[in-house]
Amino acid sequence: MATMNVSLPDPMKDWVEEQTRDGRYSNASDYVRHLIRRDQERRAALVMLQSAIDEGIASGTAERLDPEAFKSAMRARRAAG
Repeated sequence: MATMNVSLPDPMKDWVEEQTRDGRYSNASDYVRHLIRRDQERRAALVMLQSAIDEGIASGTAERLDPEAFKSAMRARRAAG
């Protein structure tokens, strides 16, 4: 595993140390790895969301949803499943 040194202002350093005192994280490195994983997951979710938005835009003009037809199709789908 690689090592990285990070400089933090005192209030941030205090915050990180506080997060390790309650035992949820074994040390500062564990806490930072957790934050990085969360950031990676968030970015992946944003990429997926943007992809879905782009796909929707590329699909053309939206059509009005007929709620009754939608409900009927869902009921039929449920009955067939």
